[in-house]
Amino acid sequence: MAHLRSLILLLSISLWPLSGLSQFFDSEDGSSSKILIKGGTVVNADHQEVADVYVEDGIIVAVRPNIKVADDVTVLDATGKLVMPGGIDPHTHLAMEFMGTETIDNFFSGQAAALAGGTTMHIDFVIPVNGSLSKGYEAYVEKAKLSCMDYGFHMAITKWDDVVPKEMEIMVEKGINSFKFFLAYKGSLMISDELLLEGLKKCKSLGALAMVHAENGDAVFEGQKRMIELGITGPEGHALSRPPVLEGEATARAIRLAAFVNAPLYIVHVMSSDAMEEISRAQKSGQNVIGEPVVSGLVLDDSVLWDPDFITAAKFVMSPPIRAKGHGKVLQAALSTGILKLVGTDHCTFNSAQKSLGIDDFRKIPNGVNGIEERMHLVWDTMVESGQISATDYVRVTSTECAKLFNIYPRKGAIRAGSDADIIIFNPNSTFHISAHSHHSRSDTNVYEGRSGKGKVEVTIAGGRIVWENEELNVVPGSGKYISMPPFNYLYHGINKADEKYLTSLKAPVNRIKQSL
Repeated sequence: MAHLRSLILLLSISLWPLSGLSQFFDSEDGSSSKILIKGGTVVNADHQEVADVYVEDGIIVAVRPNIKVADDVTVLDATGKLVMPGGIDPHTHLAMEFMGTETIDNFFSGQAAALAGGTTMHIDFVIPVNGSLSKGYEAYVEKAKLSCMDYGFHMAITKWDDVVPKEMEIMVEKGINSFKFFLAYKGSLMISDELLLEGLKKCKSLGALAMVHAENGDAVFEGQKRMIELGITGPEGHALSRPPVLEGEATARAIRLAAFVNAPLYIVHVMSSDAMEEISRAQKSGQNVIGEPVVSGLVLDDSVLWDPDFITAAKFVMSPPIRAKGHGKVLQAALSTGILKLVGTDHCTFNSAQKSLGIDDFRKIPNGVNGIEERMHLVWDTMVESGQISATDYVRVTSTECAKLFNIYPRKGAIRAGSDADIIIFNPNSTFHISAHSHHSRSDTNVYEGRSGKGKVEVTIAGGRIVWENEELNVVPGSGKYISMPPFNYLYHGINKADEKYLTSLKAPVNRIKQSL
C-alpha cells in the first residue's frame, strides 16, 4: 500500500462485552475495495470543485470529473452533496485512568462513535505510568488493539529526571511528535515552571510540539478550598473555583516561557476569552502559538452547572470549565478569523455512576464531556450555517490543519490522489438530532442532548471501507492503524534563523581588557 501511495503521489503530485459488539459490525466485510463517489462537490481546505473520487485499496486514486469504472466498483451517488476529508480530532482521552476511575469509552466504542459522526482519525493522549513514558506507551498500545479507525498519540510529561528526556527521544522515533504539560491538577499531573522550561527546550531540540493545559493549578487548589469553606460542594463550585482569569494567567505564562525558549506552543482546549486574547497578542508579535478550542467551549455555557439535578449538572464538569455566556461567541469569532486554528473535543466520557463519585464534593467529580461523535455536525451548524466560516474553512478547522500540525498532510486531511481514503459524504440540507438514546458512546448521558441542526454526515469511508451508511455502522475491532507522525512540522520553519538573529542581537560577550587593580 505504501508503494501504491508513493506511485500515485509521483504520478499526480475497558472492553465491551462481546455480545454488545454485534450492533456495530458484521462478521463478513462486504464492502468493496473499489469505490467511486460520483457527482459530489469535493471540498478541500484550499478549494472546491464538482468531481468524482475513485478509491482503490484504501487510497484515493483519482479526483476528476466523469470517471468511468468497471462493474466491480461500488458507486456512491453524491449529487447535491459535499465530499470532504474525514475529520481528525486532535484531542481525545479513550480508556484513560483518571480521578479514581476510567473513561467509559475505550478505543472501540469511542472510535465507533467518531466514525458515525464523520471523524476518521483521532490523536489520543498517552498518560505515563508512574512517570514512565515507555510504560505508558506500552499500556496504550495494548488499549488501542481494539481500534476500528486510524489514530495517533500525544505523550504527557508528568515528571522530570535524567530518564525522561531520553524517553522523549524514543517516543519521537515511535512516531509521537507532541508532548503535553499540565499546569493544573495539583498533586497528580501538574508540573512546575522549571519542568515546563526543560520540556520546552527538549521539544525544540526534537522538533516536537509542546502542548499545554493552561490553568494555574496552585490558584485552582486555593479556589477549591474557598468554595468548600463557603459550603459550595455541588458542580457549580467547579466553575467558581477555576475562573477565566486563572486560565488567562497560565496561558500567558506558558506563552512567555515558550517565547523565552523560542519554541512553538499549542494551547489545548481554549475555553475563555481571557486565554484567547493572550494567544492573539502572541500571534500579533510573531510568535508561533496555536490555540485549540473544543466543541463544548464553542456551543455551551456554564448555566447548566447550576441545574438543581446533580447528574444533569455533573455531566458538564470538565477542565477548564465551560464558561459563562459570551465566551463561546468570542471563541467562535476567533475561530472564524484564524486566531484559533482547529477544533477538538477533549472527549473524556464518564457515565452517571462515575460522575456521582463527587455527589458530596465537586472536587471528586471526574472531569470530562463527550464530543467525538458530535463535533463535525456541531461545528458545521454553529460556524458554517451561521455564515461565520466557509465550507473550505470547515475542512481546514476539522481536518486539514490538524494533519498539517502533526505532519501527516497530505496523507490525511485532503481529498487528492495519493491520500488515504478517509472521506465523508455530507448533506448540507439534511438535519441531525443528538440524544444519548441514539449516540454510539457508552455514556448514558450527552452534554448536547436534544440539539438539532442542519448538515449531516450520511456516509463515512475510513481506510477505503464504507463504515457508516444508512444510519448503520460496519466496524471491526482491530482494523484501525497507528499513524506515525514525524517531527519538525511547519511551525519549525525559520526557527534556526530566529535563534541566529537572537544571538546576533545580544552583542555579547564583551571583550574587556583585564586591568590589574
